[in-house]
Amino acid sequence: MTPTAGTVPGTAATMAGAAGRFLESLDDGRRQQAVADFPGEPERTRWFYNPSDHGGLTLTDCSSVQRVAALQLLATGLSPAGYNVAAAIMGNELILERLEDWPVLPGWGRVRDPLRYAVTIFGNPRSAGWAWRFAGHHLSLHYTIIDGALAAATPSFFGADPAEAPLPGGGTLRPCAALEDLGRELVRSLDEGQLAAALLAGQAPPDIVTGNRPVLEGRLWVVPPRERFRGPDKLIRPVLGGLEARLAADERALGPAAIEALSWSPTPAGVPWARLRPDQQEILTALLGAWLHRLPDDAAEAEQAKVTGPAAGQLHFAWAGRTEPRQPHYYRVQGPRLLAEYDNTQRGGNHIHSVWRDPHGDFGRDLLAEHYAISH
Repeated sequence: MTPTAGTVPGTAATMAGAAGRFLESLDDGRRQQAVADFPGEPERTRWFYNPSDHGGLTLTDCSSVQRVAALQLLATGLSPAGYNVAAAIMGNELILERLEDWPVLPGWGRVRDPLRYAVTIFGNPRSAGWAWRFAGHHLSLHYTIIDGALAAATPSFFGADPAEAPLPGGGTLRPCAALEDLGRELVRSLDEGQLAAALLAGQAPPDIVTGNRPVLEGRLWVVPPRERFRGPDKLIRPVLGGLEARLAADERALGPAAIEALSWSPTPAGVPWARLRPDQQEILTALLGAWLHRLPDDAAEAEQAKVTGPAAGQLHFAWAGRTEPRQPHYYRVQGPRLLAEYDNTQRGGNHIHSVWRDPHGDFGRDLLAEHYAISH
């Protein structure tokens, strides 16, 4: 199989070099923690965005040299601007730690630890097929390499809590600012008829609807809290009851009709591209660019190709909740090869979850199936 549309040879080679150097820096014990089989399902497609056990080797358990090698690998999967966002999200753990009065759990340590981010290498970076992930609280990045080319960079999750924090002199720290501001700009530009098509419900869902599911299929509603975490019980048990109660309360407030309207399905909801004015199409293009250009240029261009030309005509933009800043709100952009889902409802509209997915190609599933069909 030769590289096709959606595959990126240049970035894959850079990733392979960085992954190899990271593994070479590890002793046998740490290497066993960091390496898993490829294709490695279901572990490779099991992912989380809460403070959980994300598998792999955490930066906490690395030496300073090994941490640098891990961060150098992370940088190969992101543009310079995207790396800045990732670094800000990791640093946000220090802000959140202070807001929550420095929580510590016996046997687990700091709940909000800026080094509790884990690297997993699936397979051998010198082989034709392998994958890697970098994951922790509010950051879950997944890359699949097939036949020496980057076949998938999804799911790609970025979050921020708080989404906005004050800086001296009136400035603010906002790691996901463009995702919020351009989404709000687009919904506020809609006329009455466009807004009627775009608005799913007057109240936003309590989280991203597709959650951390490995596959997007059927009709989906918010993932139950217990499925958003993986051990240890000492970490999960204190928060699970509160999350379950919150979801139940939100579902009662929404009611069955709103839950049905907000649920995800393969058929896009919202206002279609063709009903947007040229200036609104420009805003939506800029919004998608804010998501895509977290990737290296060649990888971003490969993803962009899935949503340009005729594919752009199949895009839909949907909104739920309020349109004022610091009020709970939600949106998604959806097409056949794209789901950009954003939610900002917790902490009084100051806690963002966002994920970019390819419903057909997450984890390189489509090209991996093609590879095995040809090779075996």
